[in-house]
Parts: sequence; structure tokens; C-alpha cells
Amino acid sequence: MSRRIATWSAAISALAIAACSPSQPGEQETVASDTEAENNGRQIVQIDPSNDPRVWLEEVEGEEAMAWVEGQNERTYERLQGDALYETLFNEALSIYESTDRIPYGSFYAGYVWNFWQDSENTHGLWRRTSLESYLSDDPDWDVILDLDALSEAEGRNWVWRGSNCLTPDYDRCILTLSDGGSDAAVRREFLISERAFVEDGFITPESKGGIDWIDENTVMIGLAIGEEDSTDSGYASVAYRWERGTPYESATEIIRGDRTDVAMWGFRMEDSDGTAYMMMSQAVTFYDTVYWHLPDGGEPMQMPLPAKSSLRALYQDQLVFTVEEDWTPVEGGTTYAQGSVLSFSMSEFAANGELPQVFTVYMPRERQSVGSIQSTRSALLMAIDENVVGGIEAFSFAGDEWTSESVPVPENLTLSISSADSGEDIFFFNAEGFLTPDTLYMGNVADMTVNPIKSIPERFNAEGLIVEQLESTSADGTRIPYFVVRHEDTVMDGSTPTLLYAYGGFEVSIRPSYSGSRGRLWLERGGAYVVANIRGGGEFGPSWHQAGLKMDRQRIYDDLISVAEDMHTRGLTSPRRTAVYGGSNGGLLTGVMYTQRPDLWNAVVSAVPLLDMLRFHTLLAGASWMGEYGNPEDPDEGGFLRSISPYHNVDANGDYPEIYIYTSTKDDRVHPGHARKMAHLLEELGHEYLYYENTEGGHAAAADLSEYARRDAMLYTFLMQNLMGDDE
Repeated sequence: MSRRIATWSAAISALAIAACSPSQPGEQETVASDTEAENNGRQIVQIDPSNDPRVWLEEVEGEEAMAWVEGQNERTYERLQGDALYETLFNEALSIYESTDRIPYGSFYAGYVWNFWQDSENTHGLWRRTSLESYLSDDPDWDVILDLDALSEAEGRNWVWRGSNCLTPDYDRCILTLSDGGSDAAVRREFLISERAFVEDGFITPESKGGIDWIDENTVMIGLAIGEEDSTDSGYASVAYRWERGTPYESATEIIRGDRTDVAMWGFRMEDSDGTAYMMMSQAVTFYDTVYWHLPDGGEPMQMPLPAKSSLRALYQDQLVFTVEEDWTPVEGGTTYAQGSVLSFSMSEFAANGELPQVFTVYMPRERQSVGSIQSTRSALLMAIDENVVGGIEAFSFAGDEWTSESVPVPENLTLSISSADSGEDIFFFNAEGFLTPDTLYMGNVADMTVNPIKSIPERFNAEGLIVEQLESTSADGTRIPYFVVRHEDTVMDGSTPTLLYAYGGFEVSIRPSYSGSRGRLWLERGGAYVVANIRGGGEFGPSWHQAGLKMDRQRIYDDLISVAEDMHTRGLTSPRRTAVYGGSNGGLLTGVMYTQRPDLWNAVVSAVPLLDMLRFHTLLAGASWMGEYGNPEDPDEGGFLRSISPYHNVDANGDYPEIYIYTSTKDDRVHPGHARKMAHLLEELGHEYLYYENTEGGHAAAADLSEYARRDAMLYTFLMQNLMGDDE
């Protein structure tokens, strides 16, 4: 079986760049007055998305585009890496990333703890395992299964590890997923652990986006976006096939096919602790509306009786556990289950007759709670539950007609993450951390409800005198927005503290307190303050917190962050002169909007692997899949709103902007690097201050190895110090 219960949204990524013809700078572009702000002298650059003069920068590895990128990188290297402080910051960051006293996080199954490890000598990494007894010692005896550095050298590829999927109950036959250079597109190759070798003539796929899971030893279910006929408009797989060993992929038998207008089809296997397994399929009609299917062996697909906005989470003692992201009344006139509820029903009953069985409530979160990871073990269903962005874990049991729970004795006031649990084991691992509390790995046992710390990292920075506060601002519509502040206890509230504000605000992603050695060493130790804003769009308080900022309601998210910045300034923690705002991906869009809407609040802006062109995002890579979050640029109303917020379409030629640092990766095949390139090129033409960096490897993380992570951090903090820590001019 697969050791993960996959949903399409946890793993899918984009396929390819949209086809478009290159044009030269300067075509179809005007500088026109903003009629609402004409008296203030604003001149917004008018860009026609159907004939964008910078579309040539969307050619990912086009000769002209790459020449421009190289010139920008040289300019940025000279500015940032030429700073006398850069080398010190790089060496400090690298020492943290390559430290050998990091926690070797692992998954416990089949009697072993499995781990993937990178360090200065193993830059591509080692896939390895050890016994539980050895793992609990100070110096585990690791058995290396696969050396990716050796493999990369032998095959002449820049292999980046993307995970393993091993067949139960032996866990000897595995499918390994490997990406060349860090892109989301990957190959999948069959591997035998007992032989420490890839299977000759075994299952191997072309490089593509998609997924694979075991049906049995000689059969897999697979969906790959390798051609137009098997791909959605979003670039994901649109069909699942049954592929028998020893046959060409082209002869695989179709199991189920979705529509090209869907976002994705994603197949996966769910297995109970007794070995009962079900092949499943999620058909993502939009990013948030999904049809689930049970795929019986040899039978017709059976549609699951679930609401469109729901997520399968676990299978425990025959109970299929799921969450609903909308109010649900499955039987007319019957019980209505509130948005955010965790529910279950008998999977075997449904599989037998295709009818909805009795529905049970597992858990209903309160107003300031959110449900995180849900994982099944042999003797309990584990659920991570945050309350006001602070973690806890509950262990649930099912007694035939009712769910009951017991609190796991976890450390308080920290971020908790279940890092490993298996339906065949009682032992599980979870991590605890905070802004000033280094990561500690705990081992729990649901059989006797014991919890013990087993590994921790040493302090990476001097936290003496630092404190953490949780404060609130009030957004434009009166909503209370919580935010964390990490600062020195003796901070003088006169607006002089250099402060980095971080936020994300999208896709129901929660931003929780986390320990970062590089942030602490490079920023906090040097007098900076760090702020995390839990704005709407995230998942900190469940589905309603996320859905409050969807599509044409998205300005609420931006108003939330503006309110946090203004509140920080009012309290005297910092001032616009000493404030920077930072975000990546959707957070890069967020900071791009902060750059155009409220440039007066910042003296520096960082926009990482960002979306910035909100009128063409749906034509680039995975962009079409995100219309459920942002809206459709071709819809008159939604398109009009997107134009009003799109950073690329709201730059004032006469604007007084802070310096912005935009960085991305050539290998990012999720958020197209054209977003970052075009914005930087526009700023270049207008003469606004900016820096641009593009890593030629690294995928959506913008880094493919540990040294690149260190380089990324050192350049970031050099930029921040240059802008926030210098003397006033």
C-alpha cells in the first residue's frame, strides 16, 4: 500500500508553460492617468493581457529571457553578495543548514525508522533506515538504502528526492519519486530494498506531473499528465489507468476519466490496520470542489456521497474519516453538520451497497480552533487541534456508535506537528517548537498514552532577553486579526526597531510559530524583530477564516495585513522607515499588493516565487487550478476585481515606492517565473528601485540543496539590513 492517504491537493503541481509568442519590450503598453487619483498625479501603467509586451519573459529558458535573467543576477550579486556582511551571514546560515546535530526525522513502519538525510557531504541526500532501538540512541546505526549523490553522478542528473511509496506488508518493493533539479515534474522508478537496486524492466514513468500507487505487487494505478489527452487545462492528470507489470505504459487500462476542465484526477490507496484496502480517486472539479470515487476491483467506479467541499482524512477501524468545509445536510430534513466538522461513516457498508451509511460526528471545532493533521494508528485516531494558533493532540476511539477522545499529554503553548503515524503501529512521532523553543521530537504510544522526548536540536541562536507576544489588530471590517511579535524584552517603543513582517493569507494554510536558526542568528541576534500575521485566507480558525477572503472578497486579506502593520506602528514597535514585509508564492502576491496599495507602510518589500500578474496567471503552469481561490480573469466581474489588485497592473509610474526584492527559480514549474520577471522588468523601465534574483535550480522552494538555502537566506537578510538597519539619510 501507499503509506500516505493522498489527496490531490497535497501533491499536485503544474505541467508546462502556456504557449505564447515572444514580443519585444514596449509594445501595447501605455502610461495613463488613474481617473480616481488623477489629482494626486498617479499614472498607472496600462498593460493589455492579450498582448503583453513582456510575454517574451514567459519563455522559461528562452535565450533572450535567460540573458536578461543573467544580467539581473549579476547586478543583484554585486549589490548583495558584494556587501561586507554577506559572507558572514552565508557562513552562519550554512553552518545551521549543514549541522549534523539536526533531528533526523523519520517514519516508523515495518520495524524500522526511515529517514532522508542531507548534509555537506551528501548534498543530494541519503535514503536510510535503522531499528527503533538504534534510533532512540544518541548515535543511530543507519543502513543506507540509496545514495542520491552517487546516483546523480552515475546518471548525470541533478536528482532531488520526492519520496517513497512502499508496498505492504513486506515494504520491500517501492516506487521512488525523483525530480531533476527540483521541479514538480518527476520520474517514478520501482526499487527493491532487499537488492538495493532499481528493478530492471520494472515500473518506470516518463518525467511528468502525476501520481502512482500500488494495487498489488504486479499492478499499479497511475495518472500522468504526459499528453494533452491525459491532462486537464491546469496541467494535471485527467485520467487514471491500471498498469500491469511487463506491459508498456501505453497499453494500460483506463479506470476512470475526468473532464479536461477539471483541475485534476488523483488516485490513492487507503488501507485499514487489518489490511483491508480501498482504491480511491479524487476528482477535483475546482481547487475546493471535489468528487470522490471508490474504485472496486473489476467493478464500476462508485461516487462517494460527500459534499463538494470535503476532504478525506483517514481510515480507522472501518470508519472513513472526513472533514466538511461547508454546511452539509446529507438527508433532506435530517441533521445538518456545520462547516469544519470532522465526520465518519462505515466504508465497508458504503462499498457493499453504494448508499450513505450512518454518519457520526468525530469532532466539531470551536470558533478559535482549527483541525490539522488526522492520522490513524493501530489503537487510536490522532488529531492535531490548534486553539488560537497553539497546538494540542487528541486521541479518538470508536466504540461502534460513538467517538470518544482523550487528550495526549503534550507540551503546552507550542506548535505541534504529527510527523509520523502508521495504521499498523501504536507508536507515533510528533514535533514541538516555538519561535524561541528549539525543535524537540517526541515519541508517543497510544496504547498506554505515554509521551517522551527523544531528540532535540541545540539552540541555534542566543534567545536571552527575547520574548514572544500575541497581539491583535482590527481590520477594516472590524474583524480581530491575531499576530505574533518576537522582540527583545527591552525594546523601546519609539518606532526604531527594524521589523520583518511575514504573512501568507491563502489556500487555508496556517502560519504557526516555528523555530528558525537562520532567522534567529541572522536577524533576531542583530536587533531585528519578527512578526507573523495570522490574516484571513489562512486556516488558523478553520474553513470560514479561509473562505472569508476568496475571490472578490480578497481585499479583506490585504486589509488584514495593513491593519497589522498600522497597529505595529501605532504601538511604537516599529515605523514605516524600519518595516519590511515578506511573503512567498501566494504570499508573494500578498506583498506585491502591499507594494502597490500601501507603499507608505514599508521601507522594504520581499516578494518570493510570487504570483504578480493576476490577469494571465490562469494561462501559466498550475495557474488555472487556482481560479477557485482567486477568481477567473476572463469573468467580467472577477476579472475587474483582479485587475484592481494585480501588482503588475497597478504600478504607478510616478509612485514613491520602497525598494522591492523579487526572487524566483527557473525550475519553478508551479508558479511561473514569468510573474517575477515581468514585474522586475516593468520596474526597471520605470526607474523604480528593485533587485531581482533567479536561481536556475530549486523548484518552488527556490533552492535545490543546502548551500542554496544558505545563499537565499544570506541574500535576504543582507537586503533587509541594508534597508532597515542603516542610518537615516
